[in-house]
Amino acid sequence: MNLDIISIGDELLIGQTLNTNAHWIAAELDKIGFTIRQHTSISDNKEHIVKTLTDALDNSNVVLITGGLGPTNDDLTMPVLNEYFGGKLVVDSDVYKDIERLILGRGFEMNENNKRQALVPDNCKVIRNPNGTAPGMWFERGNKVVAAMPGVPFEMKAMITDSVIPWLKQKYVLPEIVHQMVLIQGLPESKLAEVLTDWENNLPTNIKLAYLPSPGRVKLRLTSKGANRKQVQQGIDEQVEKLTQLIPQYIYSTDNINLEELVGKLLLNKQATLATAESCTGGYIAHLITSISGSSEYFKGSVISYSNEIKINELGVNPTDIETYGAVSQQVVEQMALGVLKKFKVDYAVSTSGVAGPTGGSLEKPVGTVWIAVASKNRVISKQFTFGKLRSVNIERSAVAALGMLREVL
Repeated sequence: MNLDIISIGDELLIGQTLNTNAHWIAAELDKIGFTIRQHTSISDNKEHIVKTLTDALDNSNVVLITGGLGPTNDDLTMPVLNEYFGGKLVVDSDVYKDIERLILGRGFEMNENNKRQALVPDNCKVIRNPNGTAPGMWFERGNKVVAAMPGVPFEMKAMITDSVIPWLKQKYVLPEIVHQMVLIQGLPESKLAEVLTDWENNLPTNIKLAYLPSPGRVKLRLTSKGANRKQVQQGIDEQVEKLTQLIPQYIYSTDNINLEELVGKLLLNKQATLATAESCTGGYIAHLITSISGSSEYFKGSVISYSNEIKINELGVNPTDIETYGAVSQQVVEQMALGVLKKFKVDYAVSTSGVAGPTGGSLEKPVGTVWIAVASKNRVISKQFTFGKLRSVNIERSAVAALGMLREVL
């Protein structure tokens, strides 16, 4: 059952407004069984609206439109849809009362623009808007539906939740759709695809696989649909089990739990504490850890040792080692981890030192060279990484790699 989303408004096209509506609608309609065929953002232009709507109806069962329902002359969605479906604009008394109640309740008087918003096509089903002055419209053509709503997010969301979704469930028999995320760290996308070639080639035809990479991590999304949710989930669970046997050391979650949350859970289970000593990451690891509610139970603090002076004076790094090996070295990063472990009296510590770029690299240590260490009271481990040229990406990759190393130790 295909569904198209059309977002109308010049402000979307020129970047003045981020189209969060399409993102939210897609997620909500996917949950109830629709296959989202296409998102389209278009201008407030009659010909463009008609052409886009016609294409959507040729390819999808349902079309949801947002935007262009305001009271001003540049809002064209209402008259265009009225003409498209061959209707006649009439005053809807219930809509008029809704608008009047809202306007008067805000201490204003009804003007002509407000009154015109009570005009709706006589061949549509009105979608009441309790939070605004623009009503929505529901049209049917054969077994297909077109529903139009305002672009104001909180108005649109209420109308989708309270009216559109219940009406769609009444009209259509929808399949069950299951998405399963498998979160992987430590293998780049290209290498992961190579390792999983046989497994992927033997997936059942009703299960679709998508690779969703981000710096330092890859999400695998398995999707399947069917009439019985339990059976659909069982089919996906069988494939996830095969996957966990194939690459157990790289999978950190099958429940869509992010790495910083998982590390927090592991620390809580051990009743252990953590501190960080960060140079090239500049506190980003601490930021990720403290983004999790309850992290104060296990995270004690951080030293942002960006300069050699701080490495020496606050973390006890040997200045001779910095001079001999450089700040970006195994010797220095391990001393940083042990230094913050001792300073904060914690059970575990993570440290980073690297060349984030885009300047500062050398032939021996090019931009993207990062050393990471994880220390406990019993041992310290360290590893060198070579990332890319982009500063922000290097920082994120370094933080993810550090959390990944900590996860392995825990």
